[in-house]
Amino acid sequence: MRSRNNNKMCWSRALLTGWLLLLVQLLCLEAVPISMDKTKVQEPEQKPEEPPASVDTGLHYDRYLREVIDFLEKDQHFREKLHNTDMEDIKQGKLAKELDFVSHHVRTKLDELKRQEVNRLRTLIKAKQDLEGGNDIAVDHQALLKQFEYLNHMNPHTFEVDDLDRLIKSATKDLENYDKERHEEFKKYEMMKEHDRREHLKSLDDDERKKEEEHYEEMRKKHADHPKVNHPGSQNQLKEVWEEADGLDPEDFDPKTFFNLHDTNGDGFFDEQELEALFTKELEKIYDPTNEEDDMVEMEEERLRMREHVMNEVDSNKDRLVSLDEFLVATKKKEFLEPDSWETLEQNQAYTDEEMREFEEHLVQQEQDLNQKAFDLQKQRDELEKQQEQLNAQKIELQQAVEHMERLKSQKVEPPPEVHVEGNALPEINAVYDQLHHEQEAQHPEQGHQPEPHVPQYASREHHEQQPQHHEDLAQHGLPQAHQDLPPGHQEAAQGQHNFP
Repeated sequence: MRSRNNNKMCWSRALLTGWLLLLVQLLCLEAVPISMDKTKVQEPEQKPEEPPASVDTGLHYDRYLREVIDFLEKDQHFREKLHNTDMEDIKQGKLAKELDFVSHHVRTKLDELKRQEVNRLRTLIKAKQDLEGGNDIAVDHQALLKQFEYLNHMNPHTFEVDDLDRLIKSATKDLENYDKERHEEFKKYEMMKEHDRREHLKSLDDDERKKEEEHYEEMRKKHADHPKVNHPGSQNQLKEVWEEADGLDPEDFDPKTFFNLHDTNGDGFFDEQELEALFTKELEKIYDPTNEEDDMVEMEEERLRMREHVMNEVDSNKDRLVSLDEFLVATKKKEFLEPDSWETLEQNQAYTDEEMREFEEHLVQQEQDLNQKAFDLQKQRDELEKQQEQLNAQKIELQQAVEHMERLKSQKVEPPPEVHVEGNALPEINAVYDQLHHEQEAQHPEQGHQPEPHVPQYASREHHEQQPQHHEDLAQHGLPQAHQDLPPGHQEAAQGQHNFP
């Protein structure tokens, strides 16, 4: 029989690791045929024994938890303290303070494990942001890491006493709430199944609805028609396992031998999974995966109920483990020898009528909210399409205006470089002079308004010679400055006009 100290180390380790389970390693031995020359048989290579793989606890930090505890147990000082620390001291954080005395090698490895875990969480946060379409949004990892209570996110580089304390308390709390959450999920599952059935009935006509209801009642009766289910953890239930699973005579039933047979990992305790395995025979009486009337989700809920019941009756120190001593004490109680009948799930509806009513009201409200969101989104879509149409119309108008301006620009006629004047050209020259004068005033408004000079129709030659600037302006526009620019025949006529008294 194992010592109490060894037992305490095992169940303490089981708590810290989230009651991680060790799978059974079965060694298959093959007999050598008699006719075979044994001298020529090669012995298989001896491989070092590997520790059994731990079953996942379901915690999202399960791997980190197991790795931390595995390395802590490699330190002799911490392992000795673990032997002498009871459950309450562990929950209150006294064991975590022993971290200051572990070896430097272990502390260094724990630092590395914590950095890896922080990086893993940051990667998960970033992946979640990417899935939600927040690629362009800066992620505040420190703020998001606050939701992970099992480590100190303010110090992501070193593993300290606070980290071990957080890890122990978080694992304890999360695992204590694990069963409660599973019950709530199952309740929602059952209510949703019933809601879907009712909604399906509404879609049928009277004849089809009647047939469907008759079929439903038939399946219920068929499911309830099963052999008697023994009370979990009772002598009758364990004897049935002893006889059918172990192949032993029920008259030779021995609690201690039974315990050792079903302590599959040999740690001196029944953990939760080892207990649940004991109820397989009882569950097979009720559920068959090939039957239409049997729901395998309900079977797992039934298994959970059985395990919880035994834990409540037998686990006296509430460490979620059943020691050999606790088991032997329970086998001497009246409840073990003369148990009450066990009521299965079909005899205990998972929800009340009030809970079902509230659940359906919640579904209706959810549907209304979704419909309202869909309506709002459709309205936004219509508004955006309307705005897009307006933008397209404005774009077309702008393109038409640009094209119109381009046509006007291409159709604009430039003035001829030179004008040939026939006959008396002075009236046209005077008109051009007036036009140039007005353009100069428009270009130089700072000179103020000046009296417009009057150019007589019959101006003298000397007067034109006193206006060189105007002559230059006329020349720039390709117009004749005076009679010097006129054709030879017209120069004489112009000369005669200038000499007229």
